[in-house]
Amino acid sequence: MPYDSQRALELLRLGSGRADATFREGQEDAIRHVVEGRGRLLVVQKTGWGKSFVYFIATKLLRDGGSGPALLISPLLALMRNQIVAAERMGVRAATINSDNFDEWNRIEGSFSRKEVDILLISPERLANTRFQTRVLSGVAAQISMLVIDEAHCISDWGHDFRPHYRLLERIVKTLPQNLRLLATTATANKRVMEDLAAVLGPKLEVSRGDLNRASLSLQTIRLPSQAERLAWLAQQLAVLPGHGIIYTLTVRDANRVADWLKTRGFNVEAYTGETDERREALEQALLNNEVKALVATTALGMGYDKPDLAFVIHYQMPGSVVAYYQQVGRAGRALDSAYGVLLSGQEELDIADWFIRSAFPTRQEVEEVLKAIEAEDRGLTVPELLSRVNLSKGRIDKTIALLSLEAPAPIARHNGRWQLTAANLSEEFWERAERLTALRRAEQRQMQEYVGLPFGEHMGFLIRALDGDPSVVTRPALPPLPTEVDESLVQDAITFLRRSSLLIKPRKEWPDGGLPKYDLEDFIGLERRAQPGRALCVWGDAGWGGLVRRGKYHDRSFADDLVSACREMVREWNPQPKPTWVTCIPSLRHPNLVPDFAQRLAKALDLPFHMVIKKTDHRPEQKTMANSTQQARNIDGSLALTVQPLPGGPVILVDDMVDSRWTLTVAAWLLRKGGSGEVHPLALSQAGRSE
Repeated sequence: MPYDSQRALELLRLGSGRADATFREGQEDAIRHVVEGRGRLLVVQKTGWGKSFVYFIATKLLRDGGSGPALLISPLLALMRNQIVAAERMGVRAATINSDNFDEWNRIEGSFSRKEVDILLISPERLANTRFQTRVLSGVAAQISMLVIDEAHCISDWGHDFRPHYRLLERIVKTLPQNLRLLATTATANKRVMEDLAAVLGPKLEVSRGDLNRASLSLQTIRLPSQAERLAWLAQQLAVLPGHGIIYTLTVRDANRVADWLKTRGFNVEAYTGETDERREALEQALLNNEVKALVATTALGMGYDKPDLAFVIHYQMPGSVVAYYQQVGRAGRALDSAYGVLLSGQEELDIADWFIRSAFPTRQEVEEVLKAIEAEDRGLTVPELLSRVNLSKGRIDKTIALLSLEAPAPIARHNGRWQLTAANLSEEFWERAERLTALRRAEQRQMQEYVGLPFGEHMGFLIRALDGDPSVVTRPALPPLPTEVDESLVQDAITFLRRSSLLIKPRKEWPDGGLPKYDLEDFIGLERRAQPGRALCVWGDAGWGGLVRRGKYHDRSFADDLVSACREMVREWNPQPKPTWVTCIPSLRHPNLVPDFAQRLAKALDLPFHMVIKKTDHRPEQKTMANSTQQARNIDGSLALTVQPLPGGPVILVDDMVDSRWTLTVAAWLLRKGGSGEVHPLALSQAGRSE
């Protein structure tokens, strides 16, 4: 098909909203390559270069020439809103099928089949959906003009953000006609990833690779071990940093904590995480419109979000790899002469990164347990049924099933919603790949630690070398380094803030699948038997009070008076209603005096009577050894009983040292309410952390 250069430029200007826009180096060449059907193309260009313009303009030119619709596969549908708006300005009719628009699937599938859609955007998980394969893909596969694979590094085992369902693309690509236009794009592909992509997307995959240097970015690393120091640094620098930006954290909890801290210092910031749900789009727009100083975000705000004038990207902790960091920090300074990219390094980051590395693949024992459980049932098992049969968390079961089902050949398959064994055995190659990638992630972690230790001015060159680019083009940072000292009074304020935080304990509203047979409980927990929303003082072992709780439980064998005072203050601020009139606690046969002693001292501090009214009937494994909610509930079933009848009247504070699954508190609250107590207000010293 002939290429219309004038029309392509017109579309670029329509899409960008700028009458003077011109193509960046390599952009038009990539569009021409695709439209003229010169073969499969991999575009490797830095964040902000404009890869989406390549595939949207190419789509429009192909459609104007009478070709069929394009299919785009991306893991970032929720973050491509501004790119889709730009496409629509060009007249490109874009539609998405994702988990958020189930009610529109039939209409969109029909429109796509009738070629009323120019480009259909789907997630890689959709490729595994039998309904989509049979109703949509098989019907239009021969009519698709172009297949676009966005964030193509996700295909590669070596890529920092490997997505298991991208493995399906390898099989699909092999069945495609050799002359079908295929465009793959990514910002984060080193030589090893590119070789992997060439093997998967070939044959004869051409590569368009741009310059990796970001001259506008002034990179810096600062080692501040404690969270209080980093919170203080953020409050200090956000007051003087011009413009708007993103502050990245490794966990949802830290995103919320950092945002809350900065709000107490008067900054207009918001947390943005995988749990933000329906507020995501509004928050993205708020940052685009400069209505917030910053979003404090996890990687949920990562690839796909485009704000060209971001003035800073700050990392609260060290990411796990150079490619992940380059991709995230690259959000800043796209359309600015200068911007800051600052990495703050803290003591907890290695533990967090280690958890992500260890949990990336199932262990041999986990795979064996899942396969044995499925084999024992002729009809196979659903995930809820698996949870009741194996002592693994839902996350571990989901990951195990996803990885096993995407092997070729796969040892398990889904039939009528149930997982069943196939005739295939899991190959040893699966374990070799897991070991190889685990070793790679460890090496990437060490590389990032090396990055943290670099002197100012050497960071961009290090990143480019790690990405197999040319570091000779790197110039000195345009901006001076930010101060590394922290105001001591701000640090003290941050310590006070960390110790003032409390965490909500949400009441459970229904019993687990299969109920609790020994208590004869199933289905919903009625309001008259349900706990009230409770509070936990901290997260186990975390900044603030967490370390003191851990020391009290395992070293001192007694909780410090400071924790009593902190809980008294928490109750005062919490102000549970109706107002409690007495205190009780969860018993333990392993540590019979630990929690009762603390609860009695807390009751005295609150000027309330303490009554020990619950007993443990027999020894059970510790709850932390139970890996999922169903197992934890079964572990509690029948293990608690009342020792006093009738109970003291009135609302009660129910004390425990740690809360994880909430089943212990739920059963204890049910017993208390059944025995005649008033409303039950749970109070725990700590919530279990990730490692617990």
